Amino acid sequence: MLVLNNIEVVYDKVFLAIKGVSIEAGAGGMAALLGGNGAGKSTTLKAISGLLAPERGEITRGSVSWADADIGRLPAPERVRLGIAHVLEGRRVFEHLTAGENLTAATSMHRAGAKIAALKARVYEYFPRLYERRNAKAGYLSGGEQQMLAIGRALMTEPKLLLLDEPSLGLAPALVDEIFAIIARLSRDGTGVLIVEQNAVATLDVVDHAYLIENGRVVMSGTAAELKANPDIQAFYLGAAGKKDYTQVKHYRRRKRWLS
Repeated sequence: MLVLNNIEVVYDKVFLAIKGVSIEAGAGGMAALLGGNGAGKSTTLKAISGLLAPERGEITRGSVSWADADIGRLPAPERVRLGIAHVLEGRRVFEHLTAGENLTAATSMHRAGAKIAALKARVYEYFPRLYERRNAKAGYLSGGEQQMLAIGRALMTEPKLLLLDEPSLGLAPALVDEIFAIIARLSRDGTGVLIVEQNAVATLDVVDHAYLIENGRVVMSGTAAELKANPDIQAFYLGAAGKKDYTQVKHYRRRKRWLS
């Protein structure tokens, strides 16, 4: 449903953040954007969700299409109504509201109380812990519970595509496994997922397709199995440090310079 075609993003009319990125994400599938800090992953998500403008960013070339319609100039609320929900890095819950009130805050597009109740019930089915903590102030929830709440709040908009920015950030390994299992279940149930992650090991275990972004460009893409089998990915993103062939490392770094 989503197609980014050769987009470029500039901040403050000076800094070129991403350079000709082309990706696709379908309904019900699960894709990932991998790469290091500053590679352009979060900027790519913001280009999709319409959140570039508050940070003085803009798409200067290329197109963002959703269901064959160009949405590159639509404001963020219109993109939410089309079915695109963005869970930002760092969770960003309303700390002074309860977990239940946080979910209600995302339902401005829904008027019927029965509809809102049904959506909350669905969120609590995915995240039983949120039901237990529904009356607790969000600021007192654990990091994992806040991440669950942030995802649950996005689900209240009934997204067709869920954009997740670093959902594993700052979480214990057991919580990372739990949240990734729920994300995979959402995908199986028909919600498309595009996930930005530095935790390549956990991500490639659950996604169907992945793109590697470096210096604002897509330098590699393929199925999760193809990327896991790639020696460069193994050496630089999957922790195979003890198996590095330093001749290949030098070659890879030289190749990255050419790509940038």
